[in-house]
Amino acid sequence: MRHYEVTFIVDPVLSGDEIKSTAKTYEDMLAKEGAKIVHIDEMGLRQLAYPLNKRSSGIYYCVEFSIEEGSIISKLELALRRDERIMRFLTIKLDKYGVKYNDDKRNGLIGKVQRPEKKSSKKDSRSRDKAKSVSNKPATPAPAPVAATKEEE
Repeated sequence: MRHYEVTFIVDPVLSGDEIKSTAKTYEDMLAKEGAKIVHIDEMGLRQLAYPLNKRSSGIYYCVEFSIEEGSIISKLELALRRDERIMRFLTIKLDKYGVKYNDDKRNGLIGKVQRPEKKSSKKDSRSRDKAKSVSNKPATPAPAPVAATKEEE
């Protein structure tokens, strides 16, 4: 089984229904050819690094799929090239590490760092207060230098 990922940018001038139907067109095309769609990521409206077709933003879609043979890729890319609603596209063949990475990302193991919430207890608050009191204590002052008196001179 071969795994692929196709990312394409849809023209943002289109209406919401037209954008969804554009993405649905390619999903249906893949399904009709026997591809198993693993995941569809609608990334939404994003700024482009440089203008494309006098547009500074685009609607991003990423479709991950698996198929027995790669002959569908040429048909898919030809359809994407001919479609005026598609600004750019990129098709990638995923290796086992790419498949694992995408799977981990979907399961939340990769991405935003989630910090565990700390549960406050009396013991924790006492130890924090103790640490604060220790750190807030001024250091013991050094003894003041003794001034020489006239008698000692």
